[in-house]
Amino acid sequence: MGNEKKSTLSKAKQTTTLTRDTVEGLMSTVRNLYLADDIPWVIGYSGGKDSTATLQLVWLSLREIPEEQRTKTIHIINTDTMVESPVIEKWVERSLKIMDEAAEKEGLPFVTHKLTPDLNNTFWVNFLGRGYPFPRKKLRWCTDRLKIQPVNTFVKRKIAEHGEIILVLGTRKAESSNRAKTMANYEKKRVRELLSPNPTMANELVFSPLEEWTDNDVWVFLMQYKNPWGFSNNELLTLYRGATADNECPMMVEKDLPSCGKSRFGCWVCTMVEKDKSMEAMIANDGEKAWMTPLLEFRNKFGDEENDRDRRSFKKMQGYLQGTYGRLHHGPYKKKVREEWLEELLEIQKNINENGPEEFRDLELITIPELRNIRRIWVRDKHEFDDALPKIYERVMGVAFEDAEWIGSEAYGQEEWNLLSKICSKKEHKNEEQAFELLYSLIDIENQSNSLNQRKGILDSLETCIKHNFYKNEDDATEYYTRQLERKKTMGGKYNEKFFAHIQEEGGEFEDVPEEAEAINR
Repeated sequence: MGNEKKSTLSKAKQTTTLTRDTVEGLMSTVRNLYLADDIPWVIGYSGGKDSTATLQLVWLSLREIPEEQRTKTIHIINTDTMVESPVIEKWVERSLKIMDEAAEKEGLPFVTHKLTPDLNNTFWVNFLGRGYPFPRKKLRWCTDRLKIQPVNTFVKRKIAEHGEIILVLGTRKAESSNRAKTMANYEKKRVRELLSPNPTMANELVFSPLEEWTDNDVWVFLMQYKNPWGFSNNELLTLYRGATADNECPMMVEKDLPSCGKSRFGCWVCTMVEKDKSMEAMIANDGEKAWMTPLLEFRNKFGDEENDRDRRSFKKMQGYLQGTYGRLHHGPYKKKVREEWLEELLEIQKNINENGPEEFRDLELITIPELRNIRRIWVRDKHEFDDALPKIYERVMGVAFEDAEWIGSEAYGQEEWNLLSKICSKKEHKNEEQAFELLYSLIDIENQSNSLNQRKGILDSLETCIKHNFYKNEDDATEYYTRQLERKKTMGGKYNEKFFAHIQEEGGEFEDVPEEAEAINR
């Protein structure tokens, strides 16, 4: 172990330009910047090497400032997407706790914050609840909801309190050519020395103290300077050594930054890359992490792009039709698929709780509040009045699902659902595949409007439901959509030209068609 550490450090030194004088000079710059004004700082901490090095640099710098001058609070924020790699999540959790204890003991102005997505906008609520297709290049819906929005909410609150803030990030030009170009562009717009404006957030200035550092510079700094809050940088090195890639997931503040999917510290559900080679390597290189294999297998299962289309409804999320290249765009995941995936996720969670390492016996892959929100989406928004979620939970977990605020329907439930399904499944209705969804949706819309003050607009709701479900099946819907477009074309109106194109572009199914060319059954 000792020889491996020396070897790694030796290789890093071969190409590093970092010297003690460079570090001391940068620490002096940090101190001067801290003392220059009363603007509070916010440091993004992901638990990876870059954010650790950034925080370590600031921490060591502030130690040299007399305690009476450390009047400005430095907020350390960690964005927990709620689908982080369990190993890294546990690492960060312990880190934040130790930071709080060390900061209080040393009289340093650091305060930690764990940020999470809004509970109605988490990965599982969108994926299993609303049925969003898994994230991909043309449909990257996760980053904004899970990472950017929680950070922006926190930052806006601090800006409202103090007028402006300085966001300290571990971003480096050496991470990628795109990152270098972006940072160089921001340099030209600096309003003060070393501080760049954030183009997406007014009154937020960005300080990137490691912007000129290489990967090797980061590792040399972490190995030569002891972690000031008492955590082990050697353990951090061990975590990285176990993976094929060593790029951490950065604190996300912009939607168009490179995905952290290839990184060591990405979300375990990330489908932005075809294979999660980092998790594969983590499992392969450490037999003690074999318990994470079901997570990897589940991620690969739902991230199967080749077979994904058949798992989704032929209608878009809001029920209307849209298409390109002669076929309809498929929208959210079907009821059966969502239910099967939820059951499998709960089974994985239960297995880890019962058979996994002791420190993960309380691991929640999906939380009870998320499950409650999913239940409400399935029953109230999707009109699936059989209310399947509590039964799935009880079947897997062996205990009743707790949802004290839930008020369900007394008129319709599993028995009525089964009866309606049986009627619609009769041989004489075999081609009417959409009939079941049409009927259960109409019944539930009427049932939800059972009081006078809820009946306003019910006729519009019923009419919209019929417009979205009157087709026999996908072939019938495609034929109807084609006729509508041909009619628009003949009449000289705007229409979706891509539907009649013969050369299909990659990811075309997830491109938005201009609304004026596409208003069919909205």
